Amino acid sequence: MPYTHFLKKHPTRFIFPYANAILRASVEKGSPQKSLMDYSTMLHFTAFCPDHRTYALLLRACLKCSDIYAAMQIHSHLTKIGLSNQDIIAPLLRLYIDHDRMMEARGLFFPMLEWSTDPFHGNLMLTGFLKGRQLDKAYQIFKRMPVKDLVSWNSMIAGAVRSSHLKDAMNLFSRLVNSPLVPDGFSFSSVLSACARAGARSYGVWVHQLMDELGAEKNHILVSALIDMYAKCGRIDVSVEIFNTVKRNHVSTWNTMIGSLAAHGLGSDVVILFRRMEHAGVVPDGVTFVALLTACSHCGMVEEARQYFEAMTMKYHITPKVEHYGAMVDTLSRAGLLDEAYNLVSSMAVKPDAVIWRALLSACRRYHQTKFGDVTIEQIACQGSGDYTLLSNIYSSINRWDDSEEVWKERKKGKVRKIKGLSWVELGGSTHEFKAGDRSHPDSDDIYRVLHGLSEKAKVEGYTPSIELVTKDVSPEEREQNLSFHSEKLAVAYSVLKTGPGTEIFVSKNLQTCGDCHEWIKIISKVLCRVIIMRDRVRFHRFESGCCSCKDYW
Repeated sequence: MPYTHFLKKHPTRFIFPYANAILRASVEKGSPQKSLMDYSTMLHFTAFCPDHRTYALLLRACLKCSDIYAAMQIHSHLTKIGLSNQDIIAPLLRLYIDHDRMMEARGLFFPMLEWSTDPFHGNLMLTGFLKGRQLDKAYQIFKRMPVKDLVSWNSMIAGAVRSSHLKDAMNLFSRLVNSPLVPDGFSFSSVLSACARAGARSYGVWVHQLMDELGAEKNHILVSALIDMYAKCGRIDVSVEIFNTVKRNHVSTWNTMIGSLAAHGLGSDVVILFRRMEHAGVVPDGVTFVALLTACSHCGMVEEARQYFEAMTMKYHITPKVEHYGAMVDTLSRAGLLDEAYNLVSSMAVKPDAVIWRALLSACRRYHQTKFGDVTIEQIACQGSGDYTLLSNIYSSINRWDDSEEVWKERKKGKVRKIKGLSWVELGGSTHEFKAGDRSHPDSDDIYRVLHGLSEKAKVEGYTPSIELVTKDVSPEEREQNLSFHSEKLAVAYSVLKTGPGTEIFVSKNLQTCGDCHEWIKIISKVLCRVIIMRDRVRFHRFESGCCSCKDYW
């Protein structure tokens, strides 16, 4: 007869001396729930008096069966009786972290620092906060940790990148390098991702040099990170050079190179590279075809896109996902094949997402098509400011000012905040950011002086402001004024102010550049005899001698 059944039949006869042994046996034999039930039985039917070993066993049982509520009851009881030690706190801390109860976990963690310098529990805390994108709270833990190991630093760097705190990620990496610890592959891949997203070329080059100095093993993850960093910092030539000098036996390396060429609008190079990939015996995956179809959309290669889409399903037996349909719809939409694009959306095997509808909406704006504009905006479940801007642009481009104004009223009614355009340049190891009409920069007077001079020279070369892009029914002069101080123009003017003749200019922007700025920069590249590279939200534009690498197809 089991002990607990015996106790229920003879409840008051025994003071039970072997309780902890019984609880331990259940935990170690993989029956944590039984140990919790046995504890309840012994507590009610014997003169059993639990000690700290009992609670440690119970919390181990809670941890094994992930019973957070039983653990909270035990924690509450322990708080009342004032019992606390390492064996009790450690499993309780882990349980709170596993169940995203980070404030309770923090309350346990800080007292632990008085008797433990082991970074293990601190690293668990970092993981918990960073999983919830609470970078500030993770940093509070990080600062209080008496000992930080490489896991601690890597967690913070990766967390900063995921939270888009790219400068913080690079600063943390610099501090890691200055510590006694040596960065590993995870450290390098995370910081290279930060450099890529920020367009921080100088810092990325330094990281690459450090990798070589430390003899870091360049596996496919690090090689892909390097290719991606150089490509997103405007040096696609270096990306190609790295790709051609490393082992290419992993599909992710090929995918990164194909995606990088696609972002730079090098469609013919993508086609050639894919043939090399097939010839090398590397089997493409779904990511490969997203990159291929994206390249087709950027370069107007409609027929090639159709062939890739068919090969994906028929030759490689890859079921199209929403990203593949999205790239295909984008290809057709950009080419002006709106009816075919809409029919594809209507016949998709998966539910179209907002990205697909936005591709169609963007094409409606480009081709002044109101036919699908209203239908498309209704299909986007949660409209962002960009969606309202596109629809407003469609109406204003055909002088339907009342409808354009009504769109903005709807946006305000829905309390949708407009995402402001932001452009930035990296010069002298520092990043300089600009918003439209921005005068916060210390060199603002000189920037606007240079910008005025550049615009006058551009007009002499034939530049005419695209005032039709302004969505408000105002005078031509006011529309031109609205276009004059866009963030990318300020960034170019600052680069001209601070660099010498012939220096390549690299500008990043958080949104897609507008047609007016695109035309303006084209002419400025001719006026200054300079290469200007613009990285916007969608792709790269390389301006040289009055032409753009996109061939005005974007």
